[in-house]
Amino acid sequence: MSLATAPTAQARNSAAFWTATGRSRGHEVIRRRGFVAVDGDERAGLRVLIQEPDLDPDELAGLTELVRRAVGAVNVEDPFSSTDLSHLGMRNWQMPIMLRPPGPVAEPALDVTRVRRAEDLRAAERVVIEGFELDGFQPYHPGELFPPSLIEQPGVDVFVASVDGVVAGACVSVLDDGVGSHYWVATSSAFRSRGVGRAVMLGALADLADVPATLTASKLGRPLYESLGYAVAAPSTWWASA
Repeated sequence: MSLATAPTAQARNSAAFWTATGRSRGHEVIRRRGFVAVDGDERAGLRVLIQEPDLDPDELAGLTELVRRAVGAVNVEDPFSSTDLSHLGMRNWQMPIMLRPPGPVAEPALDVTRVRRAEDLRAAERVVIEGFELDGFQPYHPGELFPPSLIEQPGVDVFVASVDGVVAGACVSVLDDGVGSHYWVATSSAFRSRGVGRAVMLGALADLADVPATLTASKLGRPLYESLGYAVAAPSTWWASA
């Protein structure tokens, strides 16, 4: 895979992840050539993953209608930065898509485990809600962000990193069509600056050492990902309801 094809790979992987998430939550998944949408409830909101750089007028009209009738918050991810949604009055920003070629992965310095137990999934859920300030999921309802069936979806795994037996970090790993990616990489505020993010990423990357891996990086996360072998491929534009 090249840097030029990374946006398409990220688009497809994001669609696979959110489709799995939508199915595990019992939400409607809407597929079009140019986008995939997961239409959730008032707390989960609407997530749209643009899949092509050239939405036709009918697809843009369909996306617009979904956004206008959404009952919760709206988030649209455009890895191609080619679809103008300014007519919907949403804020927008850019984050880099990054690509890591296949290669060896170091051992994490902390204990990292693949989630299999319900209590670990709940701990991961709490870390992500806190770390990403997901106010829409407050007050906390166990299993709402990460339903138990999420880790039963093909290619989807949740990992946690622990410090002295306490879950301190979490992330979701998705392998789809020979490409890996990571989502919801988060560290609990009580354990920041202790290498938790690096550890949980290394633990999750261990199973993906032989495949290319993409992700979309926040400004704070980019230096970590670069140190793990990721390179910036292209800007991804995100749109969100005010």
